[in-house]
Amino acid sequence: MDSHVWRVVYRAIREVDRVLPRVGRRPVFSDVLIVAMYVWTVGHDRPLCWACDRRHYGSDFRPRRLPSVSQFCKRIKTERCDGILQAVHDRLARSDVGTQLSYLDGRALCVGAHSKDRDARSGPAPGGMAKGYRLHAWATEDLRIPIWSVVPLNVSEKTVAGELLNARRAVGVVLADSNYDAGWLYERVAERGGQLVTPLPENAGSGHRRQSPSRLAALHLWDALGAYVYRDRLKIERVFGSTCCFGGGLGPLPAWVRTLPRVRRWVGAKLIIYHARLALRRRAV
Repeated sequence: MDSHVWRVVYRAIREVDRVLPRVGRRPVFSDVLIVAMYVWTVGHDRPLCWACDRRHYGSDFRPRRLPSVSQFCKRIKTERCDGILQAVHDRLARSDVGTQLSYLDGRALCVGAHSKDRDARSGPAPGGMAKGYRLHAWATEDLRIPIWSVVPLNVSEKTVAGELLNARRAVGVVLADSNYDAGWLYERVAERGGQLVTPLPENAGSGHRRQSPSRLAALHLWDALGAYVYRDRLKIERVFGSTCCFGGGLGPLPAWVRTLPRVRRWVGAKLIIYHARLALRRRAV
């Protein structure tokens, strides 16, 4: 991991730790240390046991004392450590800041077809059916991912989009592919203050069934300039590409990252590193 990126991440971890309430007595190994060790490990694409070996640290990060493997694995699962990871992501991704154009899409995170992972499920993926999970992202025009979720592959993209809308208001136009074409989802986006735009079939708006007013509005918008606006939806592919185009980025799930809680924690740490890189890039401009 780049030393400049690490400084941004470590500073955010320390600042968030000061704000989050603490329950119970102070542990021997601080939550800052545990979370920092985890992000350091994820940034180097190594398993948790790797983090408990002093030889794997350098001048950028060299803890005085390290917990045992069992202590580290137990502590990183605690509610407060998960809360720190989430708060660091929200701070670096500026989750309270929206843009007039945003994008909904998903990216498959596959595991082996014969994996014993009890949480992985079979579902559609590039090239056909696969087994694993899907990262659902609500990205902004400036390439941030303020809101995201990881669920098994068999969960509908529309269902997850509805859950993401519970956590964030929609601002302006929300672009998505045809997998998100549903009347109830159009209405949910409109209720949250935005306008969903997806490719629509030729017979959209016809028939005798009641149509969502928001979907009909999207139909008129599509006829006017929807095809032109929809070209910008490809920016979500640029966002997904940017999350994995650097050392320590979000590539295929390694063999030691299995079950839904571990996958979510791993992906969250990768997105923290990604947003730290974005923050440095914004400062350089």
